[in-house]
Amino acid sequence: MQTQAVNPILQMFPLLLVFIIFYFMLIRPQQKKEKERLNMLKNIKKNDEVVTSGGIHAVVLNVKDRTATLRVDDNVKIEVDKDAIARVEKVS
Repeated sequence: MQTQAVNPILQMFPLLLVFIIFYFMLIRPQQKKEKERLNMLKNIKKNDEVVTSGGIHAVVLNVKDRTATLRVDDNVKIEVDKDAIARVEKVS
């Protein structure tokens, strides 16, 4: 009884197919979300209403390279890393 030689490319095809599916189902959407998030952080400006990752609702007073100063209440200001801003609720 003889065994037929299998083409090495055909042996790798299922693994390649799984990788392609994995890329388009998981990696690509995550890269797109991260790009949108970085764009959102880049475009934050004074008087935008934001929510931090800790759930604090605030208004942007000042934006620096890596940080933003937020007004939480009338006399309460906090300085946070831009990365701590989860979303912009209302653009000024």
